[in-house]
Amino acid sequence: MNYIELSVEISPLEIGREITVAELAELGFESFDDFDKGVKAYIQEDEFSKEAVKEISIFKNEEFKVNYTINLIEDKNWNEVWELSFEPINVNNQCFIRAPFHEVRNDIQFNIEIEPKMSFGTGHHETTHLMIEELLEMEMDGKNVLDMGCGTGVLAILAEFKNAKNICAIDIDEWAYENTIENISRNNCKKIEALKGGAELLNNKKFDIIIANINRNILLNDMETYLSCLKENGDLLLSGFFSSDKEILLDEAKKYDAYLSNENNKNDWTLLHLKRN
Repeated sequence: MNYIELSVEISPLEIGREITVAELAELGFESFDDFDKGVKAYIQEDEFSKEAVKEISIFKNEEFKVNYTINLIEDKNWNEVWELSFEPINVNNQCFIRAPFHEVRNDIQFNIEIEPKMSFGTGHHETTHLMIEELLEMEMDGKNVLDMGCGTGVLAILAEFKNAKNICAIDIDEWAYENTIENISRNNCKKIEALKGGAELLNNKKFDIIIANINRNILLNDMETYLSCLKENGDLLLSGFFSSDKEILLDEAKKYDAYLSNENNKNDWTLLHLKRN
């Protein structure tokens, strides 16, 4: 299938990029890739509307300077594209994330094979790297785990490798959902259930650990739902946002009796590890 690439240069950069991603996601854009001046967003050609893009609020907001270009990406062999550009990731010599064409690292405990395609969550982005580091330090034996906004499914797969009991991997993005199913199979996982949708799928579910690597606006909107699904003394891991958004997220979490247990940062990105009283 053909894709449209929308390349957006925006200033101020950090908040502008975050708002742009949130608004484009509502239009059906599936994947996002940060670059030094903004963000590139991708959507299937038959779902793209130039008129709808023109009408998103940040593009008409005088507080932001925005330039964007639209490019057609013709259908191609994504395996060949990734083979040229995808490098394996070694996280603390404990977790090795590789594509099918990379050699296995037998000296590292957790080897995860990912066919990334256009999905978010290969480990290259700071927020995914932060999540993996935190999960490597956690006890997960026998735990029920939710990976919200699962992308490639890499965090759900790591949870199974660390002996979680049941894992639910959810993403609203069709491409990510299908990619997660593929990667579950590639890694011979048996305990992961992949679902397509959002927080509405969480009714009456309870988890020991919730992983949410999503943008700030979704985290704020769904915080109450996440914490209502978290068992007493459970763990909520949040990332996908800039460090400047830390306090607003902590303030929202406090409304629902959650407190900060740990924090980690990488470049301009932050992970918050919350506990529920």
